[in-house]
Amino acid sequence: MTTTIRIATRQSPLALWQAYAVRDKLLEHHPDLSVELLPLTTKGDREQSVPLAKIGGKALFLKELETALLDKSADLAVHSMKDVPAQLPERLIISTVLERHNPYDALVSNNFKSLASLPDNAVIGTCSPRRQAQLLSINSTFKIVQLRGNVGTRLKKLDANEFDATLLACAGLERLELHTRIAQVIPSQQSLPAVTQGTIGIEIRADDTRMKTLLAPLNHKQTEYRTQAERALSAKLNGGCSAPIAAFAHIDDNKTINMTARVIALDGSRLLEVSGSAPHTQAKLLGNRLAIELLDKGAQDILDEAELGLSV
Repeated sequence: MTTTIRIATRQSPLALWQAYAVRDKLLEHHPDLSVELLPLTTKGDREQSVPLAKIGGKALFLKELETALLDKSADLAVHSMKDVPAQLPERLIISTVLERHNPYDALVSNNFKSLASLPDNAVIGTCSPRRQAQLLSINSTFKIVQLRGNVGTRLKKLDANEFDATLLACAGLERLELHTRIAQVIPSQQSLPAVTQGTIGIEIRADDTRMKTLLAPLNHKQTEYRTQAERALSAKLNGGCSAPIAAFAHIDDNKTINMTARVIALDGSRLLEVSGSAPHTQAKLLGNRLAIELLDKGAQDILDEAELGLSV
């Protein structure tokens, strides 16, 4: 008897790409399955005119998908891990992460080839507090304008000359075969990536042992350790998806996990950075340790000010 697996996903082209990628990997390992997509519209998709931080942050991209899991109309949900809050609903877990794709930010501009070539007072569209903060730490004269919507919407606004440039995730552009729109892959020294940027995560019901077994071959262990480190840091800072927090972990040949993390004031006036290493099996401990170092440096004041500023 054929078993049908239902995947809850958002309806944006990028979300659908990710859901189809998971479907294809499931079928590669379990060709006897039947896999269907359940496309849903989330509150985050519907309310495009308000900054995310004012209406609940990126978690608004998950609620409807998680409801589908809890009422068993879906068996799994596929997310960009950078949209997933540190705390999940009690009965749900992230069981699986796929191998991380390009984690870096991309400068997208029709007239400028790098951040360094942007003039003073350049208008840059982004809805990311992390990107805003790091941009202003580079050049305090940049004019940041709120820009929401899917990748296609943002590119249309750029092409309509509403701003000089935007920053988007390299992974999203590459998945949508929009490589040619990348003017510069921005070095992490200038724009440290968002926590787990470039990683696709799969959420399931915690008690669904069948789905855990089916998904086990899809899990990428190195990405799992990197995800654990970065999310542990975010959770300890209680930052949420809209806080000006950046973190990037990688694992070297000796199975040592190395991570750099930042907390940045929204106006770019203060930037705290820490780095550290640990055996890869101690990824969570590393994330916690670096978060404590940031707090010791005064990160909480920056995060509190950012929360107040984003809510105004």
